[in-house]
Amino acid sequence: MNSKARPSGPGGGPDPRRWKALWVTLATGFMSLLDVTIVAVALPSMQHDLGASASAVQWVVSGYALAFALVLVPAGRLGDAVGRRRIFLCALAGFVICSAAAGAAPTIGWLVAARLAQGACAGCLAPQNSALIQQMFRGAERGRAFGLFGATVGVSSAVGPVTGGLILALAHGAQGWRWIFYVNVPVGALALVLGLRLLPRVAPGRRERLDLPGVALLGAGVLALMLPLVFAESGGLSRLWWLFPVGLALLVVFARWETRVAARDGRPLLDPRLLTSTRGYAAGTALGALYFVGFSGVWLVFALFFQNGLGYEPLRSGLAVTPFAIGSALGAVLSGRLVERSGRLLTLCGLVGVIAGLGVSAWILWSAPTGVMTWLAAPALFVGGLGSGCVISPNVTMTLRDVPVRMAGAAGGALQTGQRLGGAIGTAALPGLFYTVLAATGRDYREAVALSVGAALVAMLAALAVAVADWRHDHVGRPSGHPRRPADEPAPACRAPGRG
Repeated sequence: MNSKARPSGPGGGPDPRRWKALWVTLATGFMSLLDVTIVAVALPSMQHDLGASASAVQWVVSGYALAFALVLVPAGRLGDAVGRRRIFLCALAGFVICSAAAGAAPTIGWLVAARLAQGACAGCLAPQNSALIQQMFRGAERGRAFGLFGATVGVSSAVGPVTGGLILALAHGAQGWRWIFYVNVPVGALALVLGLRLLPRVAPGRRERLDLPGVALLGAGVLALMLPLVFAESGGLSRLWWLFPVGLALLVVFARWETRVAARDGRPLLDPRLLTSTRGYAAGTALGALYFVGFSGVWLVFALFFQNGLGYEPLRSGLAVTPFAIGSALGAVLSGRLVERSGRLLTLCGLVGVIAGLGVSAWILWSAPTGVMTWLAAPALFVGGLGSGCVISPNVTMTLRDVPVRMAGAAGGALQTGQRLGGAIGTAALPGLFYTVLAATGRDYREAVALSVGAALVAMLAALAVAVADWRHDHVGRPSGHPRRPADEPAPACRAPGRG
């Protein structure tokens, strides 16, 4: 293999600073993903201080998520082409600047613009994280590194509400919400300094032309699918439903264009061979998207139940679901050590655990006395979190481990785009169902939370079906005792070198 594609230290072996560099990327990944959910608890304060309408202030959350999803694949491909370290550091600097601008925003228009730019920077960071792991690690170390990365993805989503509530509780006063953005500045600045010192330098390869038609088609397709979901609370699903078939049509055209570019030996934005020839990639991407439909939406449902139904403060509401976050972190770290041995079976067992944990939690919230329900639900939420940690982290590893390093950025971007789309569907559909049940039952919050979590479990059951099918294919198709080798590791026969 070409040494330029290897995570080499001075002597040609693994870079001795790779684990320190990993913690830099994980810290920035946690920070950028946390900003998807942390802002939600501060929306009432922002609306009051800036004199904004409810629909305008909603863009502080939805605009970030939209910009995040739109740039994932192009940014991943750009990192593959011009260098992941360069894109990572530039995006991190932009994220810090936009965080400061959002905290200082004098008007709602300024705040929304800063959040859109911040989301775009976060979307540029995300695919570089997974690509740098593939670049820096090999073999069992890669599984452990992806385990930590999966813990970052899962925990950042789960602890957003409690972190936002804690910051608001500490930052007293009318302007306390600004510290939700300001806290990113010192953390991001420190990560930038450490990234300059620790992230590996890779000798640049030949310059490649970016697939601009592919960028336009994919961006337009994702935008069309997400806009009705972004505007869901203001009637977007009924007014903009026609964008769904438009978005699907654009993605079909995108797929055909990418196939044509690949057939001409060009450099497509997203190589079709990732889906057709890379073992586990298509199944893992589908599983991730389905899982995030339930995983992302259920936290909003819990927040609505605890805050609106039981009258909890934001901090107490977040603490009520903290057992899930703790279990998720523990499960992700442990599963990172087991994924090379257990493979897709680990994901399958994790899905069973999270479905059982959330199912029991929903039943407790529906039937238990109010004074003790959170204590009774805590063990079930912890079990659900353990299961979730065994889903997100191993699925990232299983999905990306056979991807050649030269495609790592685009592949990681596409995987996370599927997760963002699934998350957008869940965060629009599950709260919508919650409010619908409230209206139909005379504001029965217990029934609303139980049915909404039940709907989340339907999406997770679909993910379980994908996991079972992929496990059966893998179990039947590969003789025992012959573990898969990542596509970029040395093989007995000569292979064309990849460029990382």
